[in-house]
Amino acid sequence: MKQVLIIFIVLTSILSCNESNQPEIKTKAKIVKPIAEDSDFGFNYSEFNVVHDTIERGDNFGTIISKQNIGDRKVFEIVKSVRDTFNVRYIRPNRAYTMLRSKDKTNKLQVFVYQPDALSYYVFDFRDSTVVAYKKTRPITIRRRTIGGVLKGSLSETLGNAGVEAALASRITRIYSWSIDFFKLKKGDRFAVTFTERFINDSVYNGVEDLEASFFEYKGKIIYAFPYVQNPASGKVGYYDEDGKTLKNFFLKTPIKFSRLTSRFSNNRYHPVQHRWKAHKGTDYAAPRGTPITTTASGTVIRTGYTAGNGNYVKVKHNSTYSTQYLHMSKILVRHGQHVNQGDVIGRVGSTGLATGPHVCYRFWKNGRQVDALKLKLPGGEPMRSANRDRFLKAIEPLKLELDSVGNL
Repeated sequence: MKQVLIIFIVLTSILSCNESNQPEIKTKAKIVKPIAEDSDFGFNYSEFNVVHDTIERGDNFGTIISKQNIGDRKVFEIVKSVRDTFNVRYIRPNRAYTMLRSKDKTNKLQVFVYQPDALSYYVFDFRDSTVVAYKKTRPITIRRRTIGGVLKGSLSETLGNAGVEAALASRITRIYSWSIDFFKLKKGDRFAVTFTERFINDSVYNGVEDLEASFFEYKGKIIYAFPYVQNPASGKVGYYDEDGKTLKNFFLKTPIKFSRLTSRFSNNRYHPVQHRWKAHKGTDYAAPRGTPITTTASGTVIRTGYTAGNGNYVKVKHNSTYSTQYLHMSKILVRHGQHVNQGDVIGRVGSTGLATGPHVCYRFWKNGRQVDALKLKLPGGEPMRSANRDRFLKAIEPLKLELDSVGNL
């Protein structure tokens, strides 16, 4: 009895010490059940001991399988036998997997299921002498939806409140990047969007598939966007308004998405650093340090470097008429002579040179003379071909009526 008492006191002391001095150990979050309705992957769960887990950083197929009771099988032999179906090197952290084990004393691994994404899964069946591996893809249902009304916040907030994934907001921003500065959209502006969404097993939401049509009210004007393929052989999609005019311009509206205009082009502006009146031949856009700066049109980098006034800068020549320059970068990401495409990231927002805070000074040249980019009428993209216009107008007619009815036009 005395020995039992001593053991009890020692254990109590150890546990007390652990509780007071040891850090809290948090167990990793586990996926209790797969996301789709076919959660048993075609197996009867009642016949197995079922374990659901996620891939940890540093784990791989070999380390997971080797810890299981798989009899005399060697991991490298298993890997070799399934390589035609699945390259085990593609297993990634934070992906779900399920193990089905036997219910007898051996608790032997019978089936291993790996889910790389919501749509598909791989099955490794160990029940026979030869490992059987195969891939399954869950059925997808496409549903069409039109939403609209008035903006009650930002575009992302409005779409989010309607249960639409954020990726649609990014897609819309890219489509309208030549005609709308989404930072300037206001609450109460009207909009309507028709799009399709994917559902796994007709029930689990899997994101936006395609954008069919849309309009946004911008500075009192309704701007439509309809996708259309002018050349079926190329399959290239262009976006056009209700009259068949392209939305894509030769130049983007701004070099930074969702930026804030802080200073306009002026022949006489009070300089906040030099404290004197002088010309400001550029347009300033404020944004957090490190924000990507994109070239507003395709061209060739003709100059990169640093000056006391401009800080880190990049200048791009677009053709014999137009050039643009981007100042005060924290980091330059292109080199002299490099070709860049419209929308390519060429640097990061900073406050180098004469600057009071992080921003980019966007400068624009036409025929060798600096001009105000906000007042310049810039060239447009590829127009609708006359041979396609009637067909296009007929195709968009029901889409436009649907948008107008939802957007209260």
